[in-house]
Amino acid sequence: QVQLVESGGGLVQAGGSLRLSCAASGRIFKINVMGWYRQAPGKQRELVARIESGGNTNYADSVKGRFTISRDNANNTVYLQMNSLKPEDTAVYYCNADLMMAPAQPTYRYWGQGTQVTVSS
Repeated sequence: QVQLVESGGGLVQAGGSLRLSCAASGRIFKINVMGWYRQAPGKQRELVARIESGGNTNYADSVKGRFTISRDNANNTVYLQMNSLKPEDTAVYYCNADLMMAPAQPTYRYWGQGTQVTVSS
């Protein structure tokens, strides 16, 4: 099985910074894409940022220029550096990984348990 464990959430004032980490472990052959989503109360889960194994990245318009996604392929870990945080960034943040457990096997998406980020005004 595969597990994704997030860390780094918390409470921060507007304008502050947080760094989220997510480590994948278990039966992993290759991770193609890793990403971060968030879900605020009463809203749908939305993509924040994603990064491919080769390093290509995509960001939601709302976080461009403030958030940076990166990954450590050797340790199956993805990071989200969040700067200039705003109250509207408050949400539960989830990491995910699209991965293969063995060669020539299908790719499946796995999710972490989520970590709360709260930005006070």
